[in-house]
Amino acid sequence: MINLLTILGHTAAGKTAFAAMLADRVGGEIISADSRQVYRGMDIGTGKDYQDYLVGDHRVPVHLIDILDAGEEYNVYRFQRDFLRLFTEISGRGVLPVLCGGTGLYIESVLRNFHLLDVPPDASLREDLEKKSYDELVGILKLHGPLHNVTDTVNRKRLIRAIEIAMHQSVQPDEKADKPVLHPLVLGIRFDRTIRRQRITERLRSRMMEGLIEEVEGLLRNGVSAEQLDYYGLEYRYVSKYVLKELSYEDMFNQLNTAIHQFAKRQMTYFRGMERRGIDIHWLEGEGSMEEQMEEALALIRAS
Repeated sequence: MINLLTILGHTAAGKTAFAAMLADRVGGEIISADSRQVYRGMDIGTGKDYQDYLVGDHRVPVHLIDILDAGEEYNVYRFQRDFLRLFTEISGRGVLPVLCGGTGLYIESVLRNFHLLDVPPDASLREDLEKKSYDELVGILKLHGPLHNVTDTVNRKRLIRAIEIAMHQSVQPDEKADKPVLHPLVLGIRFDRTIRRQRITERLRSRMMEGLIEEVEGLLRNGVSAEQLDYYGLEYRYVSKYVLKELSYEDMFNQLNTAIHQFAKRQMTYFRGMERRGIDIHWLEGEGSMEEQMEEALALIRAS
């Protein structure tokens, strides 16, 4: 019998709303598997969509959003630790945990029981790596095996941290780790390429209208540097360039839109890799209605 529901999919697939409705149907609680939604004050750019957690007249409980201030580091080690704590606590109350997100490495780290170490910063190594070019850094990271996280190469800071971790640990399943045994049902939501692109562009326009630029301006005023915003993802990287007058609005929008399309493609590539590595993903086609997806998911749960 399953003891964990997992909902994954590319960006703009509608994962949150679906997971909230499904959690409501089965009496579950959501654990977010998003590497950026942990940060307070970064709402529009990370797509928290608080309204999606409202089902009927109540809010479905959700964990691991708004737990840190912008500027702090959150990583797969901390996520795995937080997930295991929450999984034990939620399950102990007789409630079904529902893991939901698009950060493939976070999801795979718990489904495949990765053995992770808390790797401290290495000042000497970082000083040496800072002297190398971007391409050299990518080459060094690849020497330590396939890229586990599609965001590891988005900027120099992430690259250097990824190398630092790779040189100190081996990210492999550890069957002997003292962790709860998971019996997951993994559901994926996907759209075909054309509709996926349309949804991404429409959502980006909506986020601009909702105040994404103002959100970035506020973060910069509050002392979050442009370098830090670059670390926190595509929306913050490109919009900060517009706010700092390094890009026109049109160039910012078009470049950001293209980058998000490319990111969604890499997400799907990562999920296919998860399947090759033994994770069974039941794909739900996004073109169907929410109720059709829900009935299909509930049938899978009943059969598990």
